[in-house]
Amino acid sequence: MASILIADDSSFMRLMLREILTRMGHTIAGEACDGNEVLELYDVANPPDLVTMDITMPRMDGIEALRKLQNLHPPSRVIVCSAQGKDEIIRECLSSGARAFIVKPFQAEQVAQAIDRVLSSS
Repeated sequence: MASILIADDSSFMRLMLREILTRMGHTIAGEACDGNEVLELYDVANPPDLVTMDITMPRMDGIEALRKLQNLHPPSRVIVCSAQGKDEIIRECLSSGARAFIVKPFQAEQVAQAIDRVLSSS
């Protein structure tokens, strides 16, 4: 299965995603609390097959981290997972390189479907 880096400033959300992903058989490559940690851990994580990224995080938000990650590692695959589900924010994330967008609160099945879809597309 895939190695996945989880980025969310909420420890509860990281725990929820970790449980969903490990139940699916994926490996957790690391957990980040902000965009700076995403960029640091991406290189250390060898790189992960996928990143789940929240938008609202301290120091560097998820959209900025997504853009920087795409510039540094163009093949990176990111799924944005955020409560900010307005159409313009979703469009901004997708145009910045996100492969999918999941609106919080989410169901485990939504996460599983998005991850399977992104991992199966090259």
